Amino acid sequence: MRIYNSYTNALETFIPHHQNQVSIYVCGPTVYNYIHIGNARPVIFFDVVRRYFESKGYTVRFASNFTDVDDKIIAKAKEEGVSETAVSNRYIEAFLADLERLGCKTDYWKPRVTECMPSIIAFIADLVEKEFAYVVDGDVFFRVSRIESYGKLSNRKIDELLSGARIDVNEKKESPLDFVLWKRTGEGVRWESPFSVGRPGWHTECVTMIDNLFGEEIDIHGGGMDLLFPHHENEIAQSIACHQHRLARYWMHNGWMNIDGEKMSKSLGNFVLVKDLKVDPKGFRMFLLATHYRGPINYSEEGLEGYHKEWQRLEKSVSALHRALDLQSALDPTALPVLPEIQTALADFDEAMENDFNTANALTALNQLWKIVNQFARQKSDLSGMNQALNAMNRMLSVLGLEVRQTPLTLDEKDLFSRWEAARKNKDFAAADSLRQQLTERNLL
Repeated sequence: MRIYNSYTNALETFIPHHQNQVSIYVCGPTVYNYIHIGNARPVIFFDVVRRYFESKGYTVRFASNFTDVDDKIIAKAKEEGVSETAVSNRYIEAFLADLERLGCKTDYWKPRVTECMPSIIAFIADLVEKEFAYVVDGDVFFRVSRIESYGKLSNRKIDELLSGARIDVNEKKESPLDFVLWKRTGEGVRWESPFSVGRPGWHTECVTMIDNLFGEEIDIHGGGMDLLFPHHENEIAQSIACHQHRLARYWMHNGWMNIDGEKMSKSLGNFVLVKDLKVDPKGFRMFLLATHYRGPINYSEEGLEGYHKEWQRLEKSVSALHRALDLQSALDPTALPVLPEIQTALADFDEAMENDFNTANALTALNQLWKIVNQFARQKSDLSGMNQALNAMNRMLSVLGLEVRQTPLTLDEKDLFSRWEAARKNKDFAAADSLRQQLTERNLL
C-alpha cells in the first residue's frame, strides 16, 4: 500500500508502527454550529480509510476529537443565553446524527477538550520547563525558533514566514511566529493553571489528546488542507519538543470543497449544511468519493443530482440481485469469488485503494462489477455466479460506506412474488397488475 505523505510530499509505502494495527487521528469539529458539506469531506474520506484497513484484517484504533471550548462557542452561548456546555452538547449530537446520515461509523474514540484539561495543562507546563514555551502575564507562547524543522510540513522556511508574517499588536511575543498555548481570560469557561486562570490555545489540544489515547507516535494524522498550516505544523513542533517525534508517521490532507470557484466556508456564507441536503446522503457520499481525496471538488446541484440518481440505480440493482437469490432460497454469503471477471473487478478495486486510496478509480471498479451484477440479475440462472457477484459487490460497498440495505423476504412477501409470477405466466394481466402494485407499495420492486 502506498500513501501520499504530506510531510515528505511523496508517495510512500505504508508500514504501520505495529504489525496488523493502524492508529488514526483526524481533527474533529469545533462544535458551535451544524457542519456543512465541505466539513463532511474529511469525515467521509477517513471513514473509508478506516473501513479499507479493517477489510484487509487490520485492527484500527481511530480517534477524532470535539473542540468544545472556543471563542465561537462562547459567543454562541452568550447570544442564546445558555451555557457553553449546552451549545457544545447540542452540536455534538447534531454532528453524530449527520455522521449516521452520511453512512459513517461512529464507534470510535471521541475525546473532548474539556475532558482533557489536566493533561493539557501538564503538557504545557512540560514545554515551559524545557524552555520550548514561555509565560508572559499569564499567557503562554511556544518558541518556534527552537524547532529547526519548523515549516517542513507546509514546505515553508522560517525566514520566509518571518518576512511575510502579519504581525498583530502583541508585544508579549518574542517572535511573531510564536503561537499561544494558554491564554489568560476572565470570559467564558476557564480553568485554574500554574500560569493563570484561562483556557488552552487550539494548537495544543490535539497533541495532548493523541498522547493520552495512543501514548506514542501514531500511524496516520488526517484533516483538511486548511489545517496543514499553521495548525498541523504547530502540532508537530510541540510533539518534537516534548517527545522528539513528529506526532504521526504519515500526514494526510484532503482538498477543498469549492462552490462558485471559492472555498466553501461558514465565514464566507457560501455553504450547504449536511442536514439540509435534498438528495440521498449515499448519493452525496458517491459524489465526494468520485474525486481523489487530494483534489478539489467543485460543488453544483446538477453534479450532485447526477450521483443521487446513480446511487438509486445502483441500490435497485443490488436489491434485485439479492431478492432473486432470496426467492430461490439460494443466498450464500460464503460463496468464493472465483469467476475471472469478478476477480478482475475486485483486484482493480484493491489496486485503486492501495494506491493512496484512489476512490475515484475504486468507483470505476465498482461500476465494472455493477455491469456483472446486472447481467446475473437479468439471467437469474447461475446461482453460484449470482452469489459471487453479490458478495463482491457487498464488499466494495462496505469499504466505500455505500451499503445497500438487504432485508430477507418474509414468507408472506415470497408468496406475493410467487403469485405475481404465476399470474404473469398464466397471462392473468389484471391479477398480475394488482400483485405488482402491492409489491411496489411495499418497496419490493
